[in-house]
Amino acid sequence: MGSRMYQLLLLGIFIVLFMDEDIRNCYVCDYFDGYQCRGTMKACWKFNVLIQNRTCTTDHYYFSDRNTGRYLYRYTKLSCRSCEAGMFQAFHDLLRETFCCTNDDMCNDGRQNEDFGVFIDPDDAEV
Repeated sequence: MGSRMYQLLLLGIFIVLFMDEDIRNCYVCDYFDGYQCRGTMKACWKFNVLIQNRTCTTDHYYFSDRNTGRYLYRYTKLSCRSCEAGMFQAFHDLLRETFCCTNDDMCNDGRQNEDFGVFIDPDDAEV
């Protein structure tokens, strides 16, 4: 009986702490090709309690075309992980651009990048 009372006490504390907080919903997809998710599109949720944990993450991946010297769109990854916006050189020929969205529910739909053949100057990308 003591274990059951402890669980009810923790549930009560949890409800009081998060009663006034909104719940953010995000999409999760490992491979979004720009139009649809190749695989299963899932939804995840998180509480809007911590500032760094309020965002949904959209990672756009670009590969380097050696003939033209441009970074061309490859795919997008949608997730609920904590977000840090910016560009990151994942591999020598793969560039990751991360967007964070906090404005509304289900804001990481993968269609934020409308120009799929963009030119990204490699000197501007963080290494």
